[in-house]
Amino acid sequence: MHSSDNLLHRLKDLNEIGIALSQQRDLSSLLETILVAAMRITHADAGTLYLHEQQQQVLRFEILRNNTLSLAMGGTSGVPITFYPIQLYDETGNPNQAMVVSHSALSGETVNIPDAYRAEGYDFSGTKKFDAKTGYRSKSFLTVPMRNHENEVIGVLQLINALDQKNSAIIPFSRDDQQLLESLASQAAIALTNRHLIDQLEKLFEAFIQLINTAIDDKSPYTGGHCARVPELTMMLAEAVNRTKSGPLKDFVMTDKDRHELKIAGLLHDCGKITTPVHVVDKATKLHTLFDRIHLLDTRFEILKRDAEIAMLREGASGAAGHPSASPLRGLRALSSNISPASVGEQEAAIRAEYDARIRQLDDDREFLRHCNIGSEAMSAQAQERVRQIASYQWRDGDGKTGNFLSEDEVENLTIRSGTLTAAERQIINHHIDVTIKMLESLPWPRHLKNVPEYAGGHHERMDGKGYPRGLTRDQMSVLARVMGIADIFEALTAKDRPYKKGKTLTESLNILGKFKLGGHIDPDLFDVFIREKVYLDYAKQFLAPEQIDDVDVSRIPGVNLIS
Repeated sequence: MHSSDNLLHRLKDLNEIGIALSQQRDLSSLLETILVAAMRITHADAGTLYLHEQQQQVLRFEILRNNTLSLAMGGTSGVPITFYPIQLYDETGNPNQAMVVSHSALSGETVNIPDAYRAEGYDFSGTKKFDAKTGYRSKSFLTVPMRNHENEVIGVLQLINALDQKNSAIIPFSRDDQQLLESLASQAAIALTNRHLIDQLEKLFEAFIQLINTAIDDKSPYTGGHCARVPELTMMLAEAVNRTKSGPLKDFVMTDKDRHELKIAGLLHDCGKITTPVHVVDKATKLHTLFDRIHLLDTRFEILKRDAEIAMLREGASGAAGHPSASPLRGLRALSSNISPASVGEQEAAIRAEYDARIRQLDDDREFLRHCNIGSEAMSAQAQERVRQIASYQWRDGDGKTGNFLSEDEVENLTIRSGTLTAAERQIINHHIDVTIKMLESLPWPRHLKNVPEYAGGHHERMDGKGYPRGLTRDQMSVLARVMGIADIFEALTAKDRPYKKGKTLTESLNILGKFKLGGHIDPDLFDVFIREKVYLDYAKQFLAPEQIDDVDVSRIPGVNLIS
């Protein structure tokens, strides 16, 4: 092949390499592609790519290849490079100009050495020791710095032993080799810088997400834990679906792009809770606002008991005034001077019995309201009516005003049928998903993250269209949005750090999840994968307390279908 044809062919290779570099997303693979391409277009037998660590001022071995020795270290080889980094400055701060790669990095100049064993001005002692140990002969060297858009050296490419294409003899690197490698190093630096910038932006974005979740966590540790666990369970189930080779979901395939997108959506799925009042998020009891108002009722009960005692003593005192032998407790009933002492004693006993009964009733009412306040079980209509009866008791406050024992707000809270939230508070909680969607849809998402709002905003929808906020049906939702819905529910059922309930066991949680499947709440196919692939167990081993992980009889779970 004529030299002009050869050069044209190598330029074509260089152009194709540039395209390949611009398309490579993985940093390690990108670095390996750079070195392998450099060796190919210059016909080099070996080479090393170094990266400049600015803080430590060293050149770190990143990729190393030697075809003659069949040596591959770093990159996709899986073999770590154990060589010490090359120091750019000595202990006194003087630049290390003795080594070729350090000189190239410091000066920004290309160094082309025809024969290392005859070269002067550079220290090749390390190279000679390597050759003596391996039997290799490191002769010709071509070292080129890689500069970024700010003209900073970010790495160095060093190639060893250019090979003659006719007889494989070691020859010096030509002027054309040098120009091609300098061109490649420039393209590689651009690709590497772009990859670094993209990685930094992605890290910044994820850090910003964590900042939002930290703010939510600071408001409520319960919500913060939820924001951390739901993404984990979401990815577990998504990977299980990706592994599925049979059934309705056998054709589902998840790419690395999908994984990243779903991870971001999982981290942001409850970002709207940053606007939810903390006293609603953390409402542990029915009467809880900034504090649990049940203690105010305790005070009122003590006032009623005090009033009962005062009334008894007053009636006794008025009775004693009409009968000298009567005690201060006598007289709650109408007494007169012609009543015998025995009759007075009987009436005194009746007064005391009535008083004791009243005190027992008040103590019983207080314990009843305390139990109602917990909200751990569904409240019956009879219990709700008893609350209203207690509410009608009359008491006098510190200003001397007489009124009902319970306010309308307290009655509303204490008669909540299930849980601890009133209808208005539940609406406040539910509003977080509207805020989440509004926040996420306002962001200028890049194409590879355009589905984040849909994934994050759909975890409260139902397959039958009865969910919120948009009432979407199963067919209107993507598989990954439906995945997050199951993860959100199961995490909430098993969470052991909620202030208003204990975490349920695996059996309890799966029974509820199975009923949700039969009721059209969650995706039936995803539920089957969740059970069949034992996703629940993998999650439980990481996040549940030991007492929650019971022996699950899968055959007894409602709606279970183990046939793929």
